[in-house]
Amino acid sequence: MATNSSITPPIPSPADPLPVLSPAAPLPVMERFYTLQGEGFHQGKAAYFIRLGGCDVGCVWCDVKDSWDADKHPRQSVSELVAAASAHPGRLAVITGGEPLMHDCTALTNGLRQAGFATHIETSGAWPLSGEWDWICLSPKKFKAPLPAIPALANELKVVIFNKTDFDWAEQWAARTAPDCLLFLQPEWSKSTTVTPLIIEYIKDHPKWRFSLQLHKYIHVP
Repeated sequence: MATNSSITPPIPSPADPLPVLSPAAPLPVMERFYTLQGEGFHQGKAAYFIRLGGCDVGCVWCDVKDSWDADKHPRQSVSELVAAASAHPGRLAVITGGEPLMHDCTALTNGLRQAGFATHIETSGAWPLSGEWDWICLSPKKFKAPLPAIPALANELKVVIFNKTDFDWAEQWAARTAPDCLLFLQPEWSKSTTVTPLIIEYIKDHPKWRFSLQLHKYIHVP
């Protein structure tokens, strides 16, 4: 299980030098930006997002399909990514994709932690876990299911609801998580008008679940 993210990591002084990082393979980066986390348990917190290129899950409703081909995106060093994140006051880093676990995230998470960041990942769980994480958000997809070992490691399970059959899918994966894993249902954006009432009623009948709203799309931030 990932470490408890309620422990706030130390925030280095602006005068402190950035850590010296060991050499590591550069990573394909579609985009990186400082914003508010829009989804799940940490919704509303300032966070630096690093979206890695490359994904073989292939969700038909994916809203970042441009991330799928890793070769389309420039490769950046871990030192460059840590320096860019450290230019902002927040000390929460979210690694997403694409599917970030297609890459070895060990050097990246080590570098971010040395710079005082809490490290969060959003993953489909379809690839082996690498890196050191303070928070693991597992979002399983029907198109390529998670590896068996991943659900028990998740701090948060976030299932995107596209139609009624996805509730059964959500329960299948909830049964494989640890007892303290937080459970979220999130409407697929293009179907939100239709599925949001269904999610509300489902949570009322199954109160172990929580509602995840894509806040960033309502307040118009990345």
